[in-house]
Amino acid sequence: MRNPLPSSITARRSVRTPGTIRRQPTMTPLGAVARGVVAGAVGTAAMDALLFARYRGDGGDSGFEAWESSAGLDSWDQAPAPAQVGKRLVEGLFGRELAPDHARLVNNVTHWAYGVLGGVQYGLVAGSLKAPRVRYGLPFGATVWAAGYVILPAAKLYKPIWEYDRMTLAKDLTAHLVYGLGTATALGLLTRPNGAHA
Repeated sequence: MRNPLPSSITARRSVRTPGTIRRQPTMTPLGAVARGVVAGAVGTAAMDALLFARYRGDGGDSGFEAWESSAGLDSWDQAPAPAQVGKRLVEGLFGRELAPDHARLVNNVTHWAYGVLGGVQYGLVAGSLKAPRVRYGLPFGATVWAAGYVILPAAKLYKPIWEYDRMTLAKDLTAHLVYGLGTATALGLLTRPNGAHA
């Protein structure tokens, strides 16, 4: 059976089975990066869907588009952690202060870029395995969650993890587990076109 993907996306390796030699595609680093970008975006969208459902369940009345795009965010004082991280990166890199009206854009770009970058990293690691599994998304999501509670307190954007109550930590962890599972599921679908590992 012919592989429908171009050779630039996949490499081939021989798999010996009794009486036959079959070629099985494996993911190249470029293929892993490309699929990781898409998978990370899907994982981020899955996480955001859960967070939006919680927001509405807690009485929030904004529509999804306004909520997702941080409508009304026009101050660094109100800006969440992604905006603060993005602000520091841009100001540190370019040596100029960002105006408060950039908070909304910086928040959205940083949030999505972080989710996509995580997907790329997951794609590179999972793509190097013979048979990546969706369940690998759970430790991946938990690792992303834990990293946030190391990096963000060090940057003075979060309190130390022990200062948060269990419910807050559990909600944040489950959102990141959804991100991990969404990313892993998308990567699994992208690496198995027509049922074949690619």
